[in-house]
Amino acid sequence: MGSMTRHIYAGKVVTLNIDTVQLPNGVTVDLETIRHPGAAAVVPVKDDGTVVLIKQFRHAAGGFIYEIPAGKLHPGEDPLHCASRELEEEVGYRASSFELLSSIFTAPGFADEVIHVYQATGLTKGLQQLDRDEVLDVIEMPLAEAVGKIADGTIRDAKTIVGLQAVYLKTHRQK
Repeated sequence: MGSMTRHIYAGKVVTLNIDTVQLPNGVTVDLETIRHPGAAAVVPVKDDGTVVLIKQFRHAAGGFIYEIPAGKLHPGEDPLHCASRELEEEVGYRASSFELLSSIFTAPGFADEVIHVYQATGLTKGLQQLDRDEVLDVIEMPLAEAVGKIADGTIRDAKTIVGLQAVYLKTHRQK
């Protein structure tokens, strides 16, 4: 049987479909599926090991949360280009080097969104240009302190946890 799709809603960020699919075990089910163009996120690491985070207002999370800079991919956009754009627009830095840390599924139970998480180094000052719906403060702290904020429950955003921990593991493996 293949699959059949009913389009329920198309918005600015996501599209909601109901997909009738046959699972590998032969069972046919209706699945609510959110289609998302994907995103890029970046852990900006200064030469002294400081990381640049944002404390951003997120309505769905009920207030301000700590995050790494990130943004939605434009149609057909290279995730690396998106990471570079969001780094400058959100926190006002440019980077001479980007390294892909991981490409993660955010919520594979119901969404197809993939976030490409990069580490950025060789930072220089650029020009911050926030969108009108971006309410945030730029916060800089040592990497170890940021990882501590994961352990104590202050940082709960998944892409941020993945990015910070990946950089932390990488820097500690190299020693």
